[in-house]
Amino acid sequence: MNLKFILEDLQIEVDIHKDIELDINIQGLNTLQDAQKHEISFLENKKYLNELKNSQATAVFVTEEFRSYVPKTSIALVVKEPYIYLAKASKYFAPKIVEEIGDDTKLGFNCTIMPNANIGFNVVIGDNCIIMDGAYIGDNVTIGNNTVVHPNVTIYRDCIVGDDCIIHSGTVIGSDGFGFATTKMGEHIKIYQNGNVIIGKNVEIGANCTIDRAVFSSTIIKDMVRIDNLVHIAHNCIIGKGSILVTQTGLSGSTTLGEYVVMAGQSGTTGHLEIASHTTISARGVVSKSITEPKKQWAGFPLMEHRTWLKLQGRITKLLKG
Repeated sequence: MNLKFILEDLQIEVDIHKDIELDINIQGLNTLQDAQKHEISFLENKKYLNELKNSQATAVFVTEEFRSYVPKTSIALVVKEPYIYLAKASKYFAPKIVEEIGDDTKLGFNCTIMPNANIGFNVVIGDNCIIMDGAYIGDNVTIGNNTVVHPNVTIYRDCIVGDDCIIHSGTVIGSDGFGFATTKMGEHIKIYQNGNVIIGKNVEIGANCTIDRAVFSSTIIKDMVRIDNLVHIAHNCIIGKGSILVTQTGLSGSTTLGEYVVMAGQSGTTGHLEIASHTTISARGVVSKSITEPKKQWAGFPLMEHRTWLKLQGRITKLLKG
């Protein structure tokens, strides 16, 4: 996509030196940290200024306040609301909902594909797989060896599922994350979710779960994760190796779990935080800030160490009896 076309279509006037060429091919959007040449990024929060200074992005949406921080290798796209313009630009890089042409499925040995399974173009399915009735496997999906996809599972386009996985009925992998940029007038502008979901090896996902595709890059479920029924994992989350998510757990966007984290029933997180390895979050616990110390158990809301929470409940009980 041509940068000049994007700017003209979004009605953005760029005040830059004449020697900067706008006739540049832009291949996508990305975060400041991950953006490469031929990608656009944005800065909405000043806490990411260091990432802006080191960004490799070809162009960056910024406010006038932060124009001077844009590297000389990048083009400053000065706007009043950078996040809004990123949302508007995301539509140019959204893939087709379905492909009209493509290669037939590459099917491994000894697979069982039930008659009413629906499989898109350019799909690769490994050896010894079972795809049951009502399953939908979207375009460009890759499924590893020995994986079982139960009835009415939906795997959206471009997603990757590893070896030895089990995905139970009704689960949706790769649907759009809840991504909207809200204007000052309250209008919600869709941010197209142009990433995918990558699921590692030996992962079991229960019934009626939803795992959202990433805005950029990938939502990642690492090896040996166990996910109970009715769990929601939002866009750009990373679930560490061997972690367990019990029923009705909900993770907000860009949550990162370390290895062997346990999230008990109806627990949840706010977004953009990290949870240290071997952490346990008790039932209905809500994580609202990062947990950096491993091998501890937490409970309640606001969250506190589990032993402290038990003592608090005991004292409350005594007060009520008194």
